[in-house]
Amino acid sequence: MLVSSEAVKQDLDQLTREQLQQVADFISFLKFRDQRRRIVLDPDQLAPLADEFVDEDRTFAELGIGDYVDMLHQED
Repeated sequence: MLVSSEAVKQDLDQLTREQLQQVADFISFLKFRDQRRRIVLDPDQLAPLADEFVDEDRTFAELGIGDYVDMLHQED
């Protein structure tokens, strides 16, 4: 189905305020979705970030493993 901007404009002119708000919300969603697709993560930029938090991640993992073991014993 081919849609022209003129036909859409004519349809918009016939909508209620509530319907226009819904159309505006949908347009915002489309813009947001399109913007997310354009974000390209560069591995060269991500590597230093991962390195920055490796020690913190390891500490949290080691602290959390004790809780995990305790939960396993409770399950038994």
